[in-house]
Formats: sequence, C-alpha cells, structure tokens
Amino acid sequence: DPDLETTKKLIVAMAEAGATVVELGIPFSDPVAEGEVIQRANIRALNEGCTTDKIFAMIKEVRRETDVPLVFLTYINPIFTYGTDKFYAKCAEVGVDGTIIPDIPFEEKSEVLGACQKYGVDLISLIAPTSKDRIQMIAKEAMGYIYLVSSLGVTGVRREITTDIGAIVKEIRKVSAKPIAVGFGIATPEQAARMAVLSDGAIVGSAIVKIIEKYGRDAVEPVRAYVTAMVQAVEGAKDAH
Repeated sequence: DPDLETTKKLIVAMAEAGATVVELGIPFSDPVAEGEVIQRANIRALNEGCTTDKIFAMIKEVRRETDVPLVFLTYINPIFTYGTDKFYAKCAEVGVDGTIIPDIPFEEKSEVLGACQKYGVDLISLIAPTSKDRIQMIAKEAMGYIYLVSSLGVTGVRREITTDIGAIVKEIRKVSAKPIAVGFGIATPEQAARMAVLSDGAIVGSAIVKIIEKYGRDAVEPVRAYVTAMVQAVEGAKDAH
C-alpha cells in the first residue's frame, strides 16, 4: 500500500532509519486483529490487485538492497489457501524471517509449526494482557521475539496504555530470554520510549500506515523521518536506563 514499488522503498527507508525488524501485512479481506486504519490499507491493497505471490516477488527484489529481518503479519486463511508448506518454503526462499498469525491460538500452532521448523522461519508468539496463566506456557516455546500486546481490542493509535507491561515482562522473563517488543497503540516517541524501558522495544503499525494513507507514493520520506524519531526515542530511553 499504495503499491508494491512504494512498499519496497518504504522497507529500505525504514531499515536505513534504524528499524531492527520490518513487519509486512499480507492484504486480507478479514483482518480480525486490525483497527480501521489497517483495515483500510488492506482494502486499498486488495483493490490494487496485490497478491501473496506479488509480495514474495517484491521481497526477493528488496533482499538485494537490505538484509533487515522481515516478518509477515498475516492470518491463517491466506497461509492455508496458499498451501502451508508451499507458503513457508517460499518465505525461506525469498528471505522472510518470521510470521505473526494473530488468529492462531497457542493451542493450535501445530497447524503451522512443522512447516516453520522445516524451513527455518520463526513463528512469533503473541502474549496479551488476558493471557494470565498462559503467559509462561507461551513464552517458554517462543521463537524469534515475543510480541507483547499492550491493550485489549484491535490495533490502532491509543492515547494511553494502562496495562501493567512491567508485570507481564517479569512473568515472561522467568522462562524466556527472548527479546520482548510491545505493540498495539504505540504512536508517539514518548510512548515508544516508555515501552523500550519496560521491554526490549516498541512495535508500531497503524501510525505508519496512517502516514502512508496520507502521502501515498510520496510517503517514503515522511515515514523515514517518523521512524528515525521513534528509533531515537527507543535508543535514548534504553541508554538512559
């Protein structure tokens, strides 16, 4: 969104601006974890004729320019429809490092885990404020990094995050040394800095998609500037801490 050519430039710009992982959404008609900003982006991309194969082809090209870790955020339906084995084989071939699948609960991850292990692609686990007794169970088996969901509900910019992130991080740390990044609702450098002090990093989605929605094909430099500011906030907070 707005097109694959721009997406390619955005990935490179974000990596140059200091993003340590770039997350890509595969356009899908029913992205159940997303708020309206990312829902609209899905619809725009689908209307432009974007397909999973076209994304794989774009990643193959982008890999000539950057080796920043790339992670798909997608849903089980696009993977299942594509063919789970074929999907992960392709991820490995083009250089996708991991997948985040919000609509697969921990208890059902065996649907894709075999293929992930076979092709060396991480299955990134999500831990939510409601995970309670399952926090350690999920964290113990986590691959790559842990995606800590900051708030209940869907993705989108939030004015404040009221979850006790520190307490959840403490629970995770009892069983896992994997990096923990907090997502859902982070839009300002101040929020990112706060999350970086409590965890290992901040995940930002809707705020970036909003910039892309506003500027379209001219979004590369505004996104670069935004990511630079967010990276500086995160690194500054960690240094100060």
